Amino acid sequence: MQLVGILEIKSFEKIKEFLNDEHVGRISSIDVSGFPQIIPMNFVFLNDAIYMHSHVKGEKLDNISNNDKVGFEADRELEFLPSYFEDPHNAALADTLYISVVVKGIASFVTDREEKTLALNGLMEKYQPEGFYDPLKSDMRVLDAVSVIKINPQTLHGKYKIGQHMSSNDRMILAKKILEKNSATAKTTLKIMGFEEIDGVLTMIDEPKW
Repeated sequence: MQLVGILEIKSFEKIKEFLNDEHVGRISSIDVSGFPQIIPMNFVFLNDAIYMHSHVKGEKLDNISNNDKVGFEADRELEFLPSYFEDPHNAALADTLYISVVVKGIASFVTDREEKTLALNGLMEKYQPEGFYDPLKSDMRVLDAVSVIKINPQTLHGKYKIGQHMSSNDRMILAKKILEKNSATAKTTLKIMGFEEIDGVLTMIDEPKW
C-alpha cells in the first residue's frame, strides 16, 4: 500500500472526534482579485456540516456571496521529530507526527432562526463546556447581530501520521525517543500512538487504526 493510503483516516467517527476537539479551523474563500483568502475561525461540526459565526459584514462574507465554493481545514501538530532521531548529520530526516482534515464545500449564510440558534448554541457548548450561560433562543434579537456561515462538505478527507507506517519495533524505538525528549506534548502524543508507561516501562497497549 502506498504511504498516502496508510495515512488516510478511514473512520468518519475519528474525523468527527478530531473536529470536535479542535478549536481553530481555517476557511479559504476567493476574493475579488481571484486570490484565496484564508481566515482562522472558531467552528463547530454539527449534523455533518461546519458552522462558524462572524460579523455581519466583512471580506470573507463578500467573497462567499460572490463564490460559494470554499475550502476548510483543521490540523494538529502532535510532535516534531528532529532529524537527529535518525541521523546526527542529515537534516532531511526531520519529520512531524500530525492529524489533519481538509474539506472542499459549499458555503452559505444561515437564515433559518432555529438552525442559527442550533449552531450558536453548539459553538457555546464546544468552547464553554463548563456552562454558566443561558442558551440562546430563536426569538432573541442577538441572532440578528451575527452571521452564521455553514459549509456543506462536498469532499472531506482526513490524514494522520502517528507511526502506523512503521514496523512495531521501529515505532517502539521512536516512542522511546519521544519520551526521552520529553516535549510538552510528548505524553499526549504517545497516548495517541497507543503507548503508555506502566510501572516505568513504555508499553504499547493499543494498535490505533483510524
